[in-house]
This record gives sequence, structure tokens and C-alpha cells, in this order.
Amino acid sequence: MTRKSSSAPPVDRRVRRTQATLQRALIDLVQEQDLSQINVADVADRADVSRSTFYDHYRDVHELAEAACTSMLDDMFRYVHALDTAPAGPPEDPDPSLTGFFAHFAEHAGLYRSLLGPTGSARVIEHVRRRTTAAAHYSGRLAPVGDTPPPDTAGPSDFSLDVPAAFVAGALIGVAIDWLQRGCPRTPLEMTILTKPLLIALRPGPGTPYRPE
Repeated sequence: MTRKSSSAPPVDRRVRRTQATLQRALIDLVQEQDLSQINVADVADRADVSRSTFYDHYRDVHELAEAACTSMLDDMFRYVHALDTAPAGPPEDPDPSLTGFFAHFAEHAGLYRSLLGPTGSARVIEHVRRRTTAAAHYSGRLAPVGDTPPPDTAGPSDFSLDVPAAFVAGALIGVAIDWLQRGCPRTPLEMTILTKPLLIALRPGPGTPYRPE
């Protein structure tokens, strides 16, 4: 019993190490070519593992892509969760969370272009849309009174229809993708200055916090 228990952690570490290797291989590959052009053999070859080893951990390249960008996406969702539709702050940066959101996209521009662009993964795009909607729903001024922060896997099915949150999520992701596809012609701060007034327009009037039906 003791011997069997003590051997479990190394096995777990090997699994995590193999998954990390496969994820890094995919991230490297999407910097070089579109995700739609990458297959399991390409990833296995780059990771120096067999195809059977790949299938021990993931069903396909799209599932791997979702796992590979999890931590990166979690950072992005935290920026959305911190958004505030209150009037703009100091002119030097009217909304640091929004600026951080665009800076995050710029930092990972190549990967986001590949995953969320026209030849990207529909599964990853839907995952991003759903999680961004949840983050927007629970963000400062958009959240209904009494709502608690969502678990890491929260999605729109965890709350009733929230049109402003869905609108914010779709708009932010759409604007960010368009900006990336154009080669980020404006700085993250400039994007915040242009986008912030649109968020302010969604802010409920004084004393009338938004409550979805």
C-alpha cells in the first residue's frame, strides 16, 4: 500500500510533463502556420512523442489548443472581470483593466491571430466567447446585485440571459481580433480611449443597477 501510494506522484508528474510538452509544441507550431494546417502528426513530431502518446492525452488538435491556451486565456478573462463601466478615469489611462486587456492580446498576438482568426479553431473561439461573457457578467458595474464571482469554468449557462454581458463580450473580442488582424495599428492605450466610451454607454443609470430577467 505504502509503496503504491508513493509511486503515484511521479506518474502524475510525467503526465503533466507530457501534456506541457505537447502544449508547447502546438504553441510553437501556430507561430509558424495556421492552426487549420496543423495535424496530430505535426504536433507529435515537434514534441518528439508518438501519435499514440498524443491520443493518450487529447482527442485532437483543437482540444490540445484549448488546453494550451488555458492559462493565457485565464489572464485575459481576469482583465474582463475587472472592467468597470463607470466614467473614464485619468486621461493618461481611462481604464487600466481595459488597457491591460488590449496589451495582453498584443503580447500574444501571433497565437491569438492563429486561434481566433478566420482559419482558427471554432471550438476555441466558442470557449473564449462563453468565458468572456461570464467574465463580463460578473464584472464590477455590469453584475447584478448579489452575484458572486464565478468559478474558473463559469459560462453563460450559469446565469440567466444577460444581453449587456453578451454584447460586451462579443464587442471586445471582435474589436481585439480586428485590431490583431490589422497588425495592431494603435497602441493598447489608444484602443482603450476609443473603446471606453462604448462601455460607459452600457452603464445603468444611478440607483438602477442592471438586473437581467
